[in-house]
Amino acid sequence: MAVPQLDPAKLQLVQELEIEMMSDMYNRLVSACHQKCIPVKYHEAELGKGESVCLDRCVAKYLDVHERIGKKLSNMSQGEAEDLTKINLQEKK
Repeated sequence: MAVPQLDPAKLQLVQELEIEMMSDMYNRLVSACHQKCIPVKYHEAELGKGESVCLDRCVAKYLDVHERIGKKLSNMSQGEAEDLTKINLQEKK
């Protein structure tokens, strides 16, 4: 399958959107895991073992769910594109 060529302006826009989406995901991850794993009042400057383990698990789960949702949405949009193609072919007959 051939990859469509984008002009430089569109490519720049796609890259900026991707960076913005990744930055948003990172900020949400940090916020969610910080809220879940780090107490409001700090007792020590360094993370405790329990906090570190909690953060590690939280990040792993967050990224796993993000990947699963991305795959599901991709499959759904691909299925919709196939359905539209079938409909267009049927209308042309």
